[in-house]
Amino acid sequence: YTTNFNGSSAIVVLTMDRLLFITDFRYLETVETSQASAAACPALELRVVDGSYDATLARVLAELSAEPGQLAGFEAAHMSVSRHGWLATALGAAASAMTLRATEGIVERARSIKDAYELEALREGGRRLSDVARAAFGEVRVGRTEREVALAIDWHIRRGGFERIAFETIVASGPNGALPHARPTERKFIESDLVVLDFGGVYDSYCVDLTRTVAVGAASHRAREVHDAVRRAHDRAIASVRAGQSRFAVDEAARAALGEAGMAEAFGHGTGHGLGLEVHEDPRIVRRRPDADLRDEHLAPGMVFTIEPGAYFPGWGGVRIEDDVALTDRGAELLTDVTTELLEL
Repeated sequence: YTTNFNGSSAIVVLTMDRLLFITDFRYLETVETSQASAAACPALELRVVDGSYDATLARVLAELSAEPGQLAGFEAAHMSVSRHGWLATALGAAASAMTLRATEGIVERARSIKDAYELEALREGGRRLSDVARAAFGEVRVGRTEREVALAIDWHIRRGGFERIAFETIVASGPNGALPHARPTERKFIESDLVVLDFGGVYDSYCVDLTRTVAVGAASHRAREVHDAVRRAHDRAIASVRAGQSRFAVDEAARAALGEAGMAEAFGHGTGHGLGLEVHEDPRIVRRRPDADLRDEHLAPGMVFTIEPGAYFPGWGGVRIEDDVALTDRGAELLTDVTTELLEL
């Protein structure tokens, strides 16, 4: 995120006025190409791995510690206990010892606000994923299996210009729809099944995500009742999105709508999650936890996130409807554009 590097192995060390980039010989050409492009990272100081990544990192940190008592923050969520122990020992043996201090979410908080380039990538990704959804509806018919349709959706994602799928595509039919993260099986669609289709793609490094629930043939009365309730929750949550709004309040809007339909207990997950370089990042649109969420965290322009309420009934099935929303200075902007009516295919 801080360098536009798209390889898989590197370490960044940031100081007040320097950015040191550690990588190995496999990625030198990638870095050089990036630095010669419009995506160049100004003032990047390249350090090539000599020996191992951690040994090189320890040497870089030792060079930066001109005097004792300096601190190096590390991403606590991404460093193992054994790696921390080794690095602390290596730094402690240096002439000017540097102390490690755990940090949380420093880069992630910055990433939650997208700039104009990022927003445009997400808009284009949302447009393309909407086309994929319309193509996916044509894959649903009696006798096809969940796995067959999931494979077809993955093909449409690739054909739509995405680099890759953002996560394992979910196709959950009939009673399998009661599992929010169901894996596609060999179950064949039968008449009146509800089918949850949840899929995403990575476009220009940014993730987009969409879910629709459709009926195979004529939908039952109960299917329509549950779908209508989830659709109201979806619409109510999107209507509540505005700058300065608590993320918990958006979740509560969806939850209250399902509660009015007597389905509050059928909605067990959060209403949404942030989108960006990862398919799940800040902000999290979830229920407030009284023991942990002691202050409101407000939505701000530049944030992009999903709205995806659902209702799940073991042994029967489920419904989920998901769209991607960008919060701009003008308000909520839908990035995905696919009908939310219950389609009978």
